[in-house]
Amino acid sequence: MLPLFEQYRPSAWSEVIGQEKAVNKVKTLLDRGIGGRAFWIAGQSGTGKTTIAKLIGAEIADVDFVEEIDATDLTPAKLRKVENTMSLFSWGKGGRCYIVNEAHGLSRPAIRQLLVLLERLPSHAVFIFTTTIEGQELLFEDKEDTSPLLSRCIKLDLARRNLCQGFASRAREIADIEGLNGQPIEKYVRLVQDCKNNMRAVLQAIESGEMLGRTSKI
Repeated sequence: MLPLFEQYRPSAWSEVIGQEKAVNKVKTLLDRGIGGRAFWIAGQSGTGKTTIAKLIGAEIADVDFVEEIDATDLTPAKLRKVENTMSLFSWGKGGRCYIVNEAHGLSRPAIRQLLVLLERLPSHAVFIFTTTIEGQELLFEDKEDTSPLLSRCIKLDLARRNLCQGFASRAREIADIEGLNGQPIEKYVRLVQDCKNNMRAVLQAIESGEMLGRTSKI
C-alpha cells in the first residue's frame, strides 16, 4: 500500500493547498500552451514542489511519459539520451515531461548542456526543475551558469507562510478517512507547526498513529 502522502497527493489543481499564486501562474500559461517551456519550482520541503511538477506534466503527457530524474544522475550522456527521445511524440496526449528533482545537485557540465537543450525544446515537451530554497541559494553561489539557466525557465516560488491552517484541515480530513483521527483541529495545527509546514512529514506522523486518541489508565 502506498504511504498516505502518495495516496492523497493532489491529482487536480483544485486540490492544491496554499499555493494559489503558483497555481494561478500555471493556469494562465495553460491558455497559451505549456509545451516547449521549462519551469523552475523552488520551495520548502513538503509544500507541493513535486505535486505541482506532476500536475504540469499531466497537462502535456501521459504518466508513462513523465520521467523523473535526480539531478545528480543528469550526466551529459543522460542529457544526450533525453535530447534524442524528447523529439519523439508519445502516444496518448502526445507530449513528454522531464522532472529534474533536487536541481541544486546539477553539475557544471549538465548545466552547460541544459543551456543549449532548453533553447530547442519541441512544442510537445516540457522540462521541470525542483529544488529547495536552501539548495537554490547554494547552487547560485557555487555555479556561474545558473543565472542563464534560470533565465530559460518560468520560475514558480512556492509560498512558505499561511499554510498551517489549510494543511491542518486537510490532514484531519485524511486522518478521518483512514480511521486515524482522535484529536481536535488544534492538535493538527500544532503538528503542522512542529513539522515546519511539511505536509509529507505531517501525513507520516498521522500514519504512525500520532493523532489517535488515547486515554491513559491510572
